[in-house]
Amino acid sequence: MSLKKRDIGLWLGPLVFFLVRLFFNPDNLSDEGNAVLAATLWIGIWWVTEAIPIAATSLLPLVLFPLSGALSLEDVGSSYGHKYIFLYIGGFILALGIEKWNLHKRIALNIVNIIGTDVKKVILGFMIATAFLSMWISNTATAVMMLPIGIAIIKKMKDLKSTAENENKIFGKALMLSIAFSASIGGIATPIGTPPNLVFAGVIMELYEVKIPFWKWIFFALPISIFLLSISWYYLTNIAFKFSKTNFKRGQNELSMQLEKLGKISYEERLVGVIFGTTALAWILRGFVQKLFPENNFLSKIDDTIIALVSGLSLFLFNSTIKTKDNVRQKIMNWDYAVKLPWGILLLFGAGFAIAKGFKASGLALWIADGMTQLEGLSLILILLIIIASVNFLTEITSNVATISMLLPILAPAALVLDVHPYVIMIGATLAASCAFMLPVATPPNAVVFGSNYLKISDMARVGIWMNIISIIIVFIAVYYLLPIIWNFEAIGYPF
Repeated sequence: MSLKKRDIGLWLGPLVFFLVRLFFNPDNLSDEGNAVLAATLWIGIWWVTEAIPIAATSLLPLVLFPLSGALSLEDVGSSYGHKYIFLYIGGFILALGIEKWNLHKRIALNIVNIIGTDVKKVILGFMIATAFLSMWISNTATAVMMLPIGIAIIKKMKDLKSTAENENKIFGKALMLSIAFSASIGGIATPIGTPPNLVFAGVIMELYEVKIPFWKWIFFALPISIFLLSISWYYLTNIAFKFSKTNFKRGQNELSMQLEKLGKISYEERLVGVIFGTTALAWILRGFVQKLFPENNFLSKIDDTIIALVSGLSLFLFNSTIKTKDNVRQKIMNWDYAVKLPWGILLLFGAGFAIAKGFKASGLALWIADGMTQLEGLSLILILLIIIASVNFLTEITSNVATISMLLPILAPAALVLDVHPYVIMIGATLAASCAFMLPVATPPNAVVFGSNYLKISDMARVGIWMNIISIIIVFIAVYYLLPIIWNFEAIGYPF
């Protein structure tokens, strides 16, 4: 983001706030609703222009909402302690444990090693490994971890005398893009895989007091992720890039060497792996198990956040085999390592939940719904396509979490006017926010692989624009045709 845009945003945010507060007084909009609207516009402008760091902007609701009379400080503050924030904290501590003991690297190397020596299969292996890890840990951390493995493979291919220099460049570009794309695609599959998914779950809880079970999201989103990953692999290896040489045994040797360096699986890796597997199973099976037992017992009080926190906290309880200078065994996780938590993202979550609460409590959501009557003449198909495409391309230049945090409280009341279930348009926007493949600034994984120097912006844009279009089509079909059937909206309960 250029300095000029930041300077403009720095002044434009408060200017719009005061103009709305002083001169925008439509009928049927309460003063509290006006205050929420003005504050949200200020926050949104600073998020988009990055006038100050996004995490710092995310603290603005704690200042603007109380001072403008929109919400009390207590109400705003409670949003920053939302249970889904603690779900992310627990999950990320578990992810840090996996990272600390190199379990993620072992998983990735073994997946890629098993796939084979064919160039296209090597890329497929990287994509499967990256997507799988991104389902459970930060897509940024996944991309950072996979990057050096990928660079090592590319360098080994460069050493082959039979490999033309141009062929090596093509392979390098394809492999780097495969890491970026699969890191984003894998995150779609689980509620904790990417921040927009958690924002959606939190906004639904805030607006309608409806919980989205972990297994229910996976049941819908995992097939989308797998299908999109398959198409992405075929597109990268057969259309976007073409290879004259496909057999690549030296790459297999490099993978074997890296696995040898890791050595035998350690006690710490096994323990973290068991905790990780148990956590995943608990998330997936919780809803089914609770249905087997009467309500108001111990099991009925367990939810996904508690499971995440128990898993994260358990890492602080178990000892490792490594001893300190005082001859005391270290814990699997310590706080010095745990403070690597992405605190900025947690603040961004809190701001999004605060905005959702403000829209509901002030009546702004209903006022927007009343003002959207002009949409009644448009078909849902057209509206959904516009929403998905707009979010998809908007998040190429803006933070996907910030964008979704602003949009979801607006899209929810739009469902009233359109007489459709809010999940249709809200999930469409949420999934689209994770499908920005064109620019380095679009997502952290894109930025990570761009920093490898194997790619130019023109390469990413040329290949990524078609992935954007493909993802728009796939998300639309899944949300419009499959979501109501798979989730059985009547069973969930229409929230209005």
